[in-house]
Amino acid sequence: MNDHNLKFIEVTTIEKAKKEILKIGSDPKSIEIMAPKAVLKVIKLDNIKLQDAIIIKQDMLSIGGEVAIPKDSFELKEKNANILIFGTVKQLFELVEKLKRHYTRIHNISKELETLLKSIS
Repeated sequence: MNDHNLKFIEVTTIEKAKKEILKIGSDPKSIEIMAPKAVLKVIKLDNIKLQDAIIIKQDMLSIGGEVAIPKDSFELKEKNANILIFGTVKQLFELVEKLKRHYTRIHNISKELETLLKSIS
């Protein structure tokens, strides 16, 4: 029995999120707050120093997101690795701000992330 017509909807951009939020009659003043929370993104970063990967993971976990890193990252056996960052657009922008506080290499990653995030509205 499906009394409530449950279904998944595809929301891949902030603009699409805004349209969906408006469609259900939400207060237009709240759209800018809610839309970035409705879009989940997975970002792959290549050739990240493992120390940086661990810091990025810790910062992302602190705001409710996730970062997939290689299983032996904490042993620092390798120098670099690829990682995946999972989070809402809101969390990803928060991560950018957190990463700006760190040393130059991570600060540069934050700039790259920020540029990428600006492309998804």
